[in-house]
Amino acid sequence: MIRTAKEWVKRRWPRLRLRLRTILFASLFFVAALPGVGAVFLRVYENTLVRQTEAELVAQGAALAATAEAIWPGAPPLDVPPRDALTPEPPRIDLNATPILPERPTPSPAPPPEADAIAAGRLLAPIVGHTRQTTLAAIVLLDRNGVVVDGDGGSLAALPEVHTALAGQPETVLRRNAGYRAVYRFEWLSRAAAIRVHHARPIVVDGKVVGVLLLSRSARALFKGLYEDRGKIAIGIGAILIVLIVLSGVLSRGIARPIEALGAATRSVAAGRGRVPEPPPTAAIEIQGLYRDFAAMAEAIERRSRYLRDFAHAMSHEFKTPLSGIRGAIELLEDHDAAMSPDERRRFLANADADARRLANLVSRLLDLARADMMRGDGGRLDAPAALLARIADGATRPGFAVTLDTAPALPGIAAAPATIEAVLVTLLDNSRQAGATQATIAATTADSLVLLRVEDNGPGIPPADAERLFTPFFTSRRAEGGTGLGLAIARSLLDAVGGTIALAASDRGAAFVIGLPVADG
Repeated sequence: MIRTAKEWVKRRWPRLRLRLRTILFASLFFVAALPGVGAVFLRVYENTLVRQTEAELVAQGAALAATAEAIWPGAPPLDVPPRDALTPEPPRIDLNATPILPERPTPSPAPPPEADAIAAGRLLAPIVGHTRQTTLAAIVLLDRNGVVVDGDGGSLAALPEVHTALAGQPETVLRRNAGYRAVYRFEWLSRAAAIRVHHARPIVVDGKVVGVLLLSRSARALFKGLYEDRGKIAIGIGAILIVLIVLSGVLSRGIARPIEALGAATRSVAAGRGRVPEPPPTAAIEIQGLYRDFAAMAEAIERRSRYLRDFAHAMSHEFKTPLSGIRGAIELLEDHDAAMSPDERRRFLANADADARRLANLVSRLLDLARADMMRGDGGRLDAPAALLARIADGATRPGFAVTLDTAPALPGIAAAPATIEAVLVTLLDNSRQAGATQATIAATTADSLVLLRVEDNGPGIPPADAERLFTPFFTSRRAEGGTGLGLAIARSLLDAVGGTIALAASDRGAAFVIGLPVADG
């Protein structure tokens, strides 16, 4: 279901080309405007005003009802409740959920009110009058039957709030205000503007409901409050806009501008006309890290491009020599075949065959190099390095070429596949034997979370002039013996894939290489 919804959104998402600074400013503006939108359309502020009006009517009703209970004819003296006997009545009105009833109807014909209610009404009238002057609330006294005590009389017992109050429970409802007239622009957006809050409060004497106080008042209108506080609101909106502009500028300098500059630099690098600049000091930490990552990527791509150019040049040279030999032999055989002796013919064919074998060997080793370059850490692990090293030493020993092993008492596990280690060591030992060495040593030690393998022989060694080019593809000092110059390049690529290293080491005799292999976790 979630996937279906996401696909629907993707299909209908507007294809807008917006700048990042525009999106940032729009997001900030939306967040800043959200409280105002919520106050108007979600009626958060209006609901608070209506609940405040209800709370005020509840407080007035409680005070007047207690006064009426104290002065009601025949009522016993009121007890003073304990200080900790608190029974607050929280507001219950909610503009989004409470239904709005029609305007309160005129009282229906009814018999005269009860005598005790009339007597209490006379005593309560001055208090109600003074309260009305301050709170602006309409206050009506009803007897135990719901009949209006003052004025022309009549019954309101049919109203739901009065019915609940006669049963002994206070009740608050919302009713329409027929006398409302819009004063402020956009006041139609306010749901509370054309309503009144009605609160019915029972008067209980000696455990019986003897009357009801019916209070009503219009809630403070939202737009009236906005108009009265228009100066403060204007200052607040201006301050918010200034803060938005400042924040947008900061975010633009920290995010938008650096990203735009990085995009331009990337396009320039892709066209081969520039480099990734230093990250701006005002850029965010993540953007500065992105600059460094792009610079590292551009450098790696440039380094790889140079390697590929040099590799292609060297490969064309390596292929050109045997191909020229094969082509020359074919041309000689075509032009002078009849005049050649059998020995000459066999010699030219043997030369062509040797060049063809060299090409086949080059192709095979190039495939090995490509596979090594494409390798990544294969997750291999060697838990018993000493046993593998002993097997490699035994397998490389030949008549006239001995391999000895010198390992630490307890070698840790190595985070590399056994096949990778074996391929590298066999390449080094074969090179030593082919160079004329009669003895080689494999020494294994540990240092700085690495297993170090030192392979040393007693051969003629490597001239200092060749040391820098030793791991360059196609470099070999045994070209005449069929060497391709790819063995050490393949060994380095295999070790790079597992986080290992290989380097030429100083030696008093022959050649020495040091291989660094990462120790396996645990």
